Amino acid sequence: MPAGGKTLPIILDAPGDAPGEVLFGLSNEELSDRLREFDLAGYRLRQLATALYRQKVADIQEVTPWPKELRERVTAAGFRIGLPRIAEVFRSVDGTERYLIECADRQTVETVWMPEGDDGDEGSYDSDTPASKEKSWSRATICVSSQIGCAVNCQFCLTAKLGIVRNLTAGEIAGQVATVLKRHEADPRSDRINLVFMGMGEPFLNYDAFMAAVRLLVDEMEISESRMTVSTSGIVPGILRFAQEPVRPKLAISLNAPNDLVREGIMPITRKWNIGEVMEAVRKLRLRPRERVTFEYVLLGGVNDQQQHADEVVRLVRRARFPAKVNLIAWNPGPEVPFTMPRPEDVVRFQERLREQGVPAFVRRPRGRDIYAACGQLKRTAGSQ
Repeated sequence: MPAGGKTLPIILDAPGDAPGEVLFGLSNEELSDRLREFDLAGYRLRQLATALYRQKVADIQEVTPWPKELRERVTAAGFRIGLPRIAEVFRSVDGTERYLIECADRQTVETVWMPEGDDGDEGSYDSDTPASKEKSWSRATICVSSQIGCAVNCQFCLTAKLGIVRNLTAGEIAGQVATVLKRHEADPRSDRINLVFMGMGEPFLNYDAFMAAVRLLVDEMEISESRMTVSTSGIVPGILRFAQEPVRPKLAISLNAPNDLVREGIMPITRKWNIGEVMEAVRKLRLRPRERVTFEYVLLGGVNDQQQHADEVVRLVRRARFPAKVNLIAWNPGPEVPFTMPRPEDVVRFQERLREQGVPAFVRRPRGRDIYAACGQLKRTAGSQ
């Protein structure tokens, strides 16, 4: 474990839930279909949905608006809630928490809680300044995973070392959010909660489950899609599908290079869809008023962080022909990843160069770097590195 991190194992519910059909993650229509044998009235289904997605109960016996006899019948038929559980917690000096969340098959996936959000720092760049240790928070961001591992193989990302293990279900994606909200007693109807689908995996390579989770979060948990952002490495078919969605999060493109030559060296996915093809797909997106597409740009020391690279990014953004901003992320180190952090002065100069030429540019403050919770560091790490 890196210095400064503290591991706090906790159990939120009993491990090894009995096998059975999971209810969490099903839409109202799916709940009606799966529980057809019980001939439930519409109001009973609404009571169940409220218990699942707003009260976030862990057991059918906690669906107390239902009569005890009905709860026992549903349980005896093999149904269970199936809300993912937090197996282990890692807490950073800056208040960030990284969770190993256990799914029904005992596989674990990582989710991150960032009190006070993960917004870009519009002030000066400081590589590791801890945030306030005040426990209260006025807003928070949850970083959500869509797959266990990742197949995209970005060379600077620790998650790539896992390869792809499997896709997550809609319930496992939305369940991360529900589990973390429950831990912090947070209510998205009254608390300022943002979601970023930027954890483990490529959401657009698990498109159907990802979008099903989004619909659950919007319809059942009442989290506005305007408070959600999804990041893609540039999966063109996924972007085109996303552009047709009536309800969708905001879009971020993991760019990380000013041209195809540099990008192909650090993001092999560029061989399949180059930057021009990605831009053309994004142009199909009908943006909401004042909405901008975000270009995420991980700065790698000596690779993509020089002034000529900044000038190329400016030209690229101007050619995009849609409203955009750039989030600069100083690379977060990980074992066996052969890159170096950019110099702080190079980060500052890069941001200034973009802004001087009219491109909105922000530096994302590192969160949870000491516990391997920062961007590009998620690898299901359960102990010392």
